[in-house]
Amino acid sequence: MEILQNVHSYLAYVVLAMLILAVFNALAGWLGKKEFTMEKDLRVSLFTLILSHIQLILGLIVYFVSDNGLKAIQTLGMGGLNAAARLLALEHPLINIIAIALITIGWSRHKKKTDDIAKFKSIAIFYGLGLLLILSRIPWGQWFN
Repeated sequence: MEILQNVHSYLAYVVLAMLILAVFNALAGWLGKKEFTMEKDLRVSLFTLILSHIQLILGLIVYFVSDNGLKAIQTLGMGGLNAAARLLALEHPLINIIAIALITIGWSRHKKKTDDIAKFKSIAIFYGLGLLLILSRIPWGQWFN
């Protein structure tokens, strides 16, 4: 279990870095009115999508087998969770599922666009919203201990 939690924690750094890269790349393409290329732009966005989904799957596994996830809610009830426990058992998983859904929507919408600027815009907005949500619910105290 500890190995899985460590993988989930360390992969989070990679996912976060890729998500930041994808958002800045999309913003630069959108605002700079650049051509959306398969070699760079598509690959950055797709790799970010894939890594975020892997992270989600690992996170869901951790949620269901960890004492800090579903078991904490079952044991203590919602009223028995303090702020730190509520972050791990409820807020972090729920907000990150929404964030990954937004990233997935951004990917799906960009594929339907024929205009390069619209492709960048879709990725910038939806990946950006996903990034903001993820940043809002990272258990920072655990990351830096």
